Amino acid sequence: MKKIWEWLSGNVIKDVGDVIDKLTTTEEEKLEIKKEIQVIVEKAAATAEDQITRRWESDMTSDSWLSKNTRPMALIFLSFMAIAFIWVDSHHEISFTVEQEWIELLKQLLTTVYVAYFGSRGFEKYKSISNK
Repeated sequence: MKKIWEWLSGNVIKDVGDVIDKLTTTEEEKLEIKKEIQVIVEKAAATAEDQITRRWESDMTSDSWLSKNTRPMALIFLSFMAIAFIWVDSHHEISFTVEQEWIELLKQLLTTVYVAYFGSRGFEKYKSISNK
C-alpha cells in the first residue's frame, strides 16, 4: 500500500515542490515547507492504512460469510494459480508458455495478498494480546 501511495502522491509532491521553489527565496524556507508537506503526505498515508484496517475489522465482525472469507479465498486462489502456472510452464510436452507480464502480475498480486493477509493477521494477534 505504501508503494501505491508513494506512486500516487509522488508527482504531486514534485509539482508542489516546484511551485515552492518558484515562490520562496531562501533554501531554509524551501526545506521547511518541503518537510511540512512530507509530514502531511505521511499522515495521509497513515490515515489510508488505518481506514483499510478498520474496513477489514468491519468485515470480520460482519455476518456475511463472503466478507469474512474473501482474503483467505484470494490467498488460496492466487497460490493455486501460481503452482498451476509453474507446473504447466515446466512441462515441455505441453505447448503453453506463461508470458513474462503475467508472471510479474502474479508475483505482485501474491506478494500483496501474502503481506496483507499474514501481516494483518499478525497485527490482529498482537493487538488482541496487547489489549489483555
